[in-house]
This record gives sequence, structure tokens and C-alpha cells, in this order.
Amino acid sequence: QVQLVESGGGLVQAGGSLRLSCAASGRTLSSFAMDWFRQAPGKEREFVAAISRSGRTTYYADSVKGRFTISRDNAKNTVYLEMDSLKTEDTAVYYCAAKVTISVGLYYIDNMDYWGKGTLVTVSS
Repeated sequence: QVQLVESGGGLVQAGGSLRLSCAASGRTLSSFAMDWFRQAPGKEREFVAAISRSGRTTYYADSVKGRFTISRDNAKNTVYLEMDSLKTEDTAVYYCAAKVTISVGLYYIDNMDYWGKGTLVTVSS
């Protein structure tokens, strides 16, 4: 079992930046591949970014590629999502998610095992 807690959300103007954090407790984060998802008002939850257990492999949704960066610090049990050049359409609740895996090099974009409760990001025009 692992508990995930997101932080760092808030209100930012279009073109600005935010860094989200996801802190894990209960188990060491290095056991999990990690993702960020988001859900905008009135829309389904969508995949944003993924990172392997080792941190060497990452993958992004086309909508955020080149603007968002996922990273992890296994020593701090924390995953990050650096969001730059934010757009109004990035407004959503952002969730981190963990997947148990024995692979250190693979990432996953669905079938996650654990979820945080989310942090709200609002981008104003």
C-alpha cells in the first residue's frame, strides 16, 4: 500500500509555470512507475506524463510535450511535474498515480494501482 499526496497547484496566468509534487508514503517510491493524469471540468480524466522506476524513461501526451517535464527523486520519495508555457486548456485537477512493476525501465499510461486525491491547477487568460 502507498499513499500519494499531490501539492503545488494554484492559480497562474497563461504563459506561466508551476511545479507539482507528489509525495509518497507507506512504501518506497522506487518500487513504482509513476504517472500524472488530469481531469478538466466536464471532461474525462486523461494521461499527461509517465516515468519509469529508474527515471531514465519518460513519455508525454502530445498536448503537453515540450512544455511539461516529469521527474522523480526516489531518495525523497517524490515525483514532480514541471509545467511551463501554461495554457488555459491546462486547467484541471492533476493526479499522480503509481503502478507496481518489477521493470525499472518501462513506463505505463493506464491500469495504475494507486492514486492521489489531486491538486487543482487553474490557468487564467
